[in-house]
Amino acid sequence: MAVNKNSKNYLKTISLGLTQAQKEGVSITLNEKNIAKNLSLLTKKIPQQTISYTKPKSLWSKPLTLTLLSLISVTTPLKALAEKTPQLSSHNSETPHISIPVTYPTQPLSEDKIIENSPSYIAQNLLSQTDTTTSPETQQNQPPSTPNSPQNETSQEPRVLVSEVLVTGVDPELTDLVYNTIRTTPGRTTTRSRLQEDINAIYATGFFRNVRVTPEDTQYGVRITYQVEANPVLQKVEIQTLPEKTDEQSLLPPEVINEAFAEQYGQILNLRDLQEGIAELNKWYTDNGYDLAQVVGAPQISEQGVVTLIIAEGQIADIQVKFFNSEQEETNGRTRDFIVTREMKLKPGDIFNRRTAQQDLQRVFGLGIFEDVKLSFSPAEDPSEVVMNVEVVETNTGSLAAGAGISSTSGIFGTVSYQERNLGGNNQTVGVEFQLGERELLFDLSYQDPWIAGDPYRTSYTGNIFRRRSISLVYDGTDTETIRTEVNNDSPRVVRTGAGISFSRPLAKDPFSPAEWVLSTGLQYQHIEVQDADGDLSPRSGEAFGSQKLAYNASGVDDLITWRFNASQDTRNNGLTPTSGSLLLLGTEQTLPGTGILFNRVRASYSYYIPLKLINFDFTEGPQTLAFNFQGGTVLGDLPPYEAFVIGGSNSVRGYGEGDLGNGRSYFQATAEYRFPIISFVGGALFFDYGTTLGSGGAVIGKPAEVRGLNGDGFGYGLGVRVQSPVGPIRIDYAINDEGDSRIHFGIGEKF
Repeated sequence: MAVNKNSKNYLKTISLGLTQAQKEGVSITLNEKNIAKNLSLLTKKIPQQTISYTKPKSLWSKPLTLTLLSLISVTTPLKALAEKTPQLSSHNSETPHISIPVTYPTQPLSEDKIIENSPSYIAQNLLSQTDTTTSPETQQNQPPSTPNSPQNETSQEPRVLVSEVLVTGVDPELTDLVYNTIRTTPGRTTTRSRLQEDINAIYATGFFRNVRVTPEDTQYGVRITYQVEANPVLQKVEIQTLPEKTDEQSLLPPEVINEAFAEQYGQILNLRDLQEGIAELNKWYTDNGYDLAQVVGAPQISEQGVVTLIIAEGQIADIQVKFFNSEQEETNGRTRDFIVTREMKLKPGDIFNRRTAQQDLQRVFGLGIFEDVKLSFSPAEDPSEVVMNVEVVETNTGSLAAGAGISSTSGIFGTVSYQERNLGGNNQTVGVEFQLGERELLFDLSYQDPWIAGDPYRTSYTGNIFRRRSISLVYDGTDTETIRTEVNNDSPRVVRTGAGISFSRPLAKDPFSPAEWVLSTGLQYQHIEVQDADGDLSPRSGEAFGSQKLAYNASGVDDLITWRFNASQDTRNNGLTPTSGSLLLLGTEQTLPGTGILFNRVRASYSYYIPLKLINFDFTEGPQTLAFNFQGGTVLGDLPPYEAFVIGGSNSVRGYGEGDLGNGRSYFQATAEYRFPIISFVGGALFFDYGTTLGSGGAVIGKPAEVRGLNGDGFGYGLGVRVQSPVGPIRIDYAINDEGDSRIHFGIGEKF
C-alpha cells in the first residue's frame, strides 16, 4: 500500500489505526526512542535474521507526540523497554531488512516428506500451526486461551503500529497474491509472531524462493516491506537416481515425467504443483510394483528453471536368508542359502519389485521344504539401498508312509515307502518304495536333484535302481482269455531289473519364465526275464496257445539298453484340473547295439481344453470344460512281445477291461470329455473313448492278440464322478463298451 502524501488523509489513517488499537486494548508508546525499541522487540525473536535499523532523518515534533500520547494510555514502562532494546545500527547507507534464507535438504527423505525441508513445506507446516483467521466471527468462536498457551503468549507480545505495507520484487499479479496472503495491514498493530506467520504464508503459496521482511521507522509508525523473490519459470524436470544411473537404465519412462509436469512447463514454478507431479511419479512406481521407490530430498532448482528430482528406486544391496522356528525365533537352518536365493529372480543390484517378489516367494514355497516363507527389509550401508531378508520356517522333509489301495491295473495292492526331500540341505530327494499287489511286485530306489548346482538353465536329473515283477497285459487280461506258460501253466510274469538316469531341461529365456518346451533324455538298462509264479524261466506259452515265444530271445531272457528322448509343451492353466490350454507330448526310444535287439518306438499325445458353459447349474458354481485327447504310436524294428502297445482299460478305452481291447505294434486312441461341477468338492464327466491297434496285432511275436481273441478296435462311453482329495481327484467312471458290456473304473487324477 503506497503512502498517501496528503497529510490529512494520512493522519486520518493513523488516527483510525490508533482508535482500533484502543478497541483492542493495546498500549502503544509513540516517540522516537520507543519506536526503535518496539522495532527491536518486533524483530528480536525471529531466528537467524540480520537486523538493522536506520534512524529517521526527521524527529517527531513535541506537540504531535503529546497529542498522540493523550489519545492512548501508556502501560509499558519506558525503562523496561529500554532495557530490552538491543544496540541498533544507525548507518543511513544500509537498508533495514529481515532475511529469510531458502535452504534445501541433502538427506534422503521418505515419500510423505518429499520436500519437507524445502521452504514451501516449512511454510505450510508452520502455517498449519498458527492462527490465520482474521474474521471477528472466527476469533469469537475460538476457546479462551490459558495463561501458558501459545495464543496467550502471542497476545502479550509488544505491538507496534503499522503505517505502511509494501511488496517489492515481483510482478503485479504476484504482488496482489502476497497482499491477499499476509495479515499485516496498515493502520493496525502487528507483532513478531504475526510477521513470521506472514512469511510462512507467503512461502506456503509455493511461488516464492526467498522472502525478506524489512521494518522501517517512519514519522507515523512502522513501514513493513516484503521483499519477495519468485521461483524461476519451469523449463524442465530431470531425474537423478540413487545409485546414479543413465537415462537408459532408469525405470521411469520419459513420457511419464513429461505427462506429470507438462501443464507446469512455461509457468512460474509452484512448489505445490510440483509436489503433485512428484506424487504422480511415486504413484507410477507403486502401480508398477516398485513399492520402495520414491522421490527423496528436496527438488534442486536451478536459475534456468531446471528442477532435478532425486529418486531412490529401492535397489537391493544384498539378499540374506534367515531361518526361524515355529515360535518365530531365529535359528540355524539345514537348507543351504543358495537353494533359496537361486529360486529368486530378484538379485543384489536389482530394483525391488513387489510382483516379482511374490513370484519368488511362490517358487521358494513350492520347493516343499518350508512351511512358511516371507520377506523383511533391513537398512544397507548406503541409505538409498536395502537388504532384503528371506525369512523361512523349515518343515519336516522326511516321511515314512504305508498304505493300501485298489486300481484297475494292479488290483488290490499295499505299499511302504520312505522319502527324504532335502538331503544334505540341497533340496535333493532320495526315496525307496516297496509295493506288493495282485499283479505286481515292485522295489525302487531313486535319487533326484531338481536343479543341478551351478547350472543356469534349471537342469535336473533323476537316477533309479529298480526290480519290478508284473503280469503283462499283453498276455493276461481281465475278462478275456489269458495266455499261460508252458511250465506250471501260470500267467507269464515279466521281471525287469535295471537302472537308469535321465536329464531334463526347460527351454525358456530364463529359469524363472514359463518354459515353452521341456526336453528330457536318458539311458536305461534292463535285464528282462519271463517267469512263472515260482520264479522259474518260462520262455514259451503252453501248447494250447501255440507254444509261442514270450520274449524276443528263445531263452526267455532279454537285455535292453535304451536311449530315450522326450519333448513336451504345456500351456494348461492347471496341471491337475485344467480348464483351458493344451498339452503336447512327443517321445522316442531307441535301443542301442550290443544286446541283439534293435527297435525304435515313437509316440505322441495331444490334449486340448476348451472352457464353456453348456449347463446352467443353479445349485453350484465351477468351471465347465470340453476336453479332447488324441494319441498314437508305432514300433519299428525288433519288437519283444511284452513291449507291444496295449489298449483297453481305465486309462485307455473305458468299458473294456485292462488290455482287453487289443495289443499291437501301432495304435491310435481318441477321447472326448465334458467336465462339470456337481458340488464344491465333487465334479462329473460325460465321456467317449475310441481305440484301435490299426490292424497291427498280428505283427507281434506269438500274435498274442489273436490268440486271446481281442477285437483290436472298439469304443466306450459313460458317466463319471471326480472327488477332490489331497492326492488329487479320485476318479470313478461307469462305462459301457460297443459290445454292450459295462464296467466301473477307478483311478487317481484325470485321465488326461
